[in-house]
Amino acid sequence: MTLGVAGSAQASATGTTTIGTFSYDFHGVGVSVPVGCFLTHTIDGSGKRITGQLAGVDCVGVAATFSNFCNWRIDFAYADTNNRTYKTSRGATHTECRSDPLRRNARQTLPKYGKACAKFFVNGKLRATQCHFITR
Repeated sequence: MTLGVAGSAQASATGTTTIGTFSYDFHGVGVSVPVGCFLTHTIDGSGKRITGQLAGVDCVGVAATFSNFCNWRIDFAYADTNNRTYKTSRGATHTECRSDPLRRNARQTLPKYGKACAKFFVNGKLRATQCHFITR
């Protein structure tokens, strides 16, 4: 005979969205980002309990060679089931240029079900969003 205790199931999800081509000025210099970059967002946990969350940018092909993101930040935003954002964890703005921006977020328990999103900004402008639904 086997006895066990029911526990909450761990879950994880990873999603990726494309970052379209764009150009911006950084200290008077024009910077172009070609097609081939992606925002990837991973979340681990169970129900409203998030045990790990990270988001970062990866580029492939020509974009991997020529893409640098300057003045960037990654925010994590949380919305309820009515799509109302109730919390945003704003990331630091990084003034240095990087080809592989990455941000991790602390463990937390959300007060509501809904969705968790990663938002990638360059020079203060939203460039990509990737979300996961948080359900029972």
